[in-house]
Amino acid sequence: GEESLTIFVDKRKLSKRSEGSDPSANSSVVTLETLHQLAASYFIDRDSTLRRLHHIQIASTAIKVTETRTGPLGCSNYDNLDSVSSVLVQSPENKIQLQGLQVILPEYLQEHFVQAALSYIACNSEGEFICKDNDCWCQCGPKFPECNCPYMDIQAMEENLLRISETWNAYNSEFEESDEFKLFMKRLPMNYFLNTSAVMHLWTMDSNFQRRYEQLESSMKQLFLKAQRTVHKLFSLSKRCHKQPLIRMPRQRSSNYWLNRIQSLLYCNENGLLGSFSEETRTCACPNDQVPCHAPLPCTLGDGPACLTCAPDNRTRCGSCNAGYMLSQGLCKPEVADSTEHYIGFETDLQDLEMRYLLQKTDRRIEVHAIFISNDMRLNSWFDPSWRKRMLLTLKSNKYKSSLVHMILGLSLQICLTKNSTLEPVLAVYINPFGGSHSESWFMPVNENNFPDWERTKLDLPLQCYNWTLTLGNKWKTFFETVHIYLRSRIKSNGPNGNESVYYEPLEFIDPSRNLGYMKINNIQVFGYSMHFDPEAIRDLILQLDYPYTQGSQDSALLQLLEIRDRVNKLSPPGQRRLDLFSCLLRHRLKLSTSEVVRIQSALQAFNAKLPNTVDYDTTKLCS
Repeated sequence: GEESLTIFVDKRKLSKRSEGSDPSANSSVVTLETLHQLAASYFIDRDSTLRRLHHIQIASTAIKVTETRTGPLGCSNYDNLDSVSSVLVQSPENKIQLQGLQVILPEYLQEHFVQAALSYIACNSEGEFICKDNDCWCQCGPKFPECNCPYMDIQAMEENLLRISETWNAYNSEFEESDEFKLFMKRLPMNYFLNTSAVMHLWTMDSNFQRRYEQLESSMKQLFLKAQRTVHKLFSLSKRCHKQPLIRMPRQRSSNYWLNRIQSLLYCNENGLLGSFSEETRTCACPNDQVPCHAPLPCTLGDGPACLTCAPDNRTRCGSCNAGYMLSQGLCKPEVADSTEHYIGFETDLQDLEMRYLLQKTDRRIEVHAIFISNDMRLNSWFDPSWRKRMLLTLKSNKYKSSLVHMILGLSLQICLTKNSTLEPVLAVYINPFGGSHSESWFMPVNENNFPDWERTKLDLPLQCYNWTLTLGNKWKTFFETVHIYLRSRIKSNGPNGNESVYYEPLEFIDPSRNLGYMKINNIQVFGYSMHFDPEAIRDLILQLDYPYTQGSQDSALLQLLEIRDRVNKLSPPGQRRLDLFSCLLRHRLKLSTSEVVRIQSALQAFNAKLPNTVDYDTTKLCS
């Protein structure tokens, strides 16, 4: 093939341009000698020469450049000149146009000619040029098995990758040595442990450090794209080599890497060694097993069992704890209320089996002696049961037993009827837990929702006498101060079918010939036990809510009051919601005002909300 470069020169324009130019700018003056030198360098460095000539042609109308190529194949990366003639390819329209020598060859030789020309140019006569499935390569001859593998180009690409890796490391080192990084490290608090979330929060608060990191990210992104392009070229060049090149891509360092790096600099940087910190295990991996690199870790601040502050004299230990936790040997442990037995008792020494046996025998050892009061009747006296009778058993604890509270386990009445009486006693029981008016009592749901029912036992007496016993036991036991009993009567009669019983109220029964009879109650017994109660000690606890004795005594008092509240309310009767028995205790046994009770309950509720793993419950108001 043949190539030629023609430069048309208008000497008049060229001489005028030279005369009018500044002598100090000789480097930019285009002379005839300069054009001769460029023409001579065309065959040494075609692309840069054409680029220079193109710039001169645009800047001045003194020259016009034409490149002409004839031969089997013309190719150039630079096609901005006025005209480029090529045998096989005419680039301006990107159309394939066969020209030149092959046109005059016979048709059966044309394809072989083009094939030979391509093999000569593309494969350097070391193989046959083949194109298939949008891919072209050289089928190497036996003497040149590596004709498809440009070792020099591959080596240059590998060296380029090595330089990119070095630049990559330099960028990271510059970031770590920057003033912004050093100032950020200097400002980090050392008096408590910084997890990655805490470091990230401080990172986002430092605008200078953030801008410096964004600058690093931008530089790394450009460098990574350059590395990717180099790797793609390397793969393309080496895909038909027998030996594949060694490719090492630098690993991108995310913000998580730098967070861990900062932790390592804080906690694994002792004795001149820098290790790697693991937040999961809170340990350091040191470069030398013989020499430690880890520093003592400060305490961790946070919610729950974490520290509220670290100790000023030893930052590895807790100095104070969150609500619901207590400081114990430098650690925060869940706070547990001290025993409340000093303030109020809840349990008896009797076991369940012993208690059940004593209740069945109505043993007097578990009888609580109460005062019987009734304006409607008297014990061991017959009375007309046509009207409702009200009676109560009360302990008058505030007057006689101020240091005791009482638990009811069962109730027993001995009721007698005259012979042939058709009356049937009906009992309604209300329990007043700690005193107060009758309206502050709750109704005992006998035989409802698995609650016990009355048991009737006939006594061996001339009269129709029965023992009516209600056994609560440990399952249904509750506090009591007064037991209100309402006795009504109903008349048992055969129904219309004769097989069923129908009950009537005495006033509804209009047949005067029927014997209603009389009734009497021989005795009433309350079974249970009395427990220790110290109202002054509880008042002292309440006083500490406003005037704590020592630091932490307020929380301790609140915790004990919570324990007492929950244990008292737990003994409320069955129902969808518990009764607020604790308010009744404060109101009637401690004689607190309604406003004081409300204040104490609010303080307990607020404190309970701060405690871990606690669920507050709604209660039904019982006492005013």
